[in-house]
Amino acid sequence: MAALCAGRFARRGWLWKVPLATRRDFWSRSRKEKEPVVAEAVEEVKKEPVLVCPPLRSRAYTPPDDLQSRLESCIKEVLGSSLPTNWQDISLDDGRVKFRLLAQLADDLGHAVPNSRLHQMCRVKDVLDFYNVPSHQDRSKFDELVASNLPPNLKISWGY
Repeated sequence: MAALCAGRFARRGWLWKVPLATRRDFWSRSRKEKEPVVAEAVEEVKKEPVLVCPPLRSRAYTPPDDLQSRLESCIKEVLGSSLPTNWQDISLDDGRVKFRLLAQLADDLGHAVPNSRLHQMCRVKDVLDFYNVPSHQDRSKFDELVASNLPPNLKISWGY
């Protein structure tokens, strides 16, 4: 084996002798101390990507026969028990009142006002007009894409 070298370092007037090992001793020592790593058998499970069709969200809405009475009762719960005779002209400028009313109606009727139409709901009459319009959209956006004329290099298929 190679002999050990001694290095000298001066610090504040004192001479320090530090034994230094050769490169071979230094590197071989670290290899001897390590234990060999045994590779465990790892089962690789190869999963194929599966494109699952999202569940259809029914967006169909038919207004109930008693829509006006339901809306009136929701307004009574939100604003209080007394309503003026022209309750359809009540302004929805207060954001909290507007939110409480629209959230309660969405839960009650199962049909929410989309974000793109919220700024149009300024009065109770606007809300009544929105909920009077039936919506017959049962198809998802993906189904609409499949049914549309796609370029020949684009194809959407749900079943593999």
